Amino acid sequence: MTTPVAPVAPEASAAPTVPASHVDLLTRPICGVFTTIGPGGQPQSSLVWVDFDGSCARVNTTLERQKGRNLLADKKVSLLVVDPDNTGRFIQVRGDAELVTDGADEHLDALTRRYTGRPAYYGHIYPLEQRALETRVICRICARRITLDAIHA
Repeated sequence: MTTPVAPVAPEASAAPTVPASHVDLLTRPICGVFTTIGPGGQPQSSLVWVDFDGSCARVNTTLERQKGRNLLADKKVSLLVVDPDNTGRFIQVRGDAELVTDGADEHLDALTRRYTGRPAYYGHIYPLEQRALETRVICRICARRITLDAIHA
């Protein structure tokens, strides 16, 4: 059984990494719960598509949506992905968001293909004309703490 990973202190040399045993939760088409800090310090959670770039979990959003506005004000985030085949198996990544605009549209289209089988997000999932009204960003979740699996006595 896997146990929670301890937080890494700011002076520590390395951030926690996603263990190989749980990478599949970030690379299979499983929706995650992405939580940002909203106005007034309240958490705001959204169901999101997820992937992994080899070092960070990633989600895609727009700066115009609530979670995008939250991210601009406070970079602290949490991502929870639960294995649908075994709900006692999960990964939670807590840390700081790094927002990347380069490649965000391509990233969204790759997620769209993985999760829906459709070729692109705009024009297939969401109206094509909406693309010009939104600023897409990749949110890389730079882990400060990673927690794994439910602990059963």
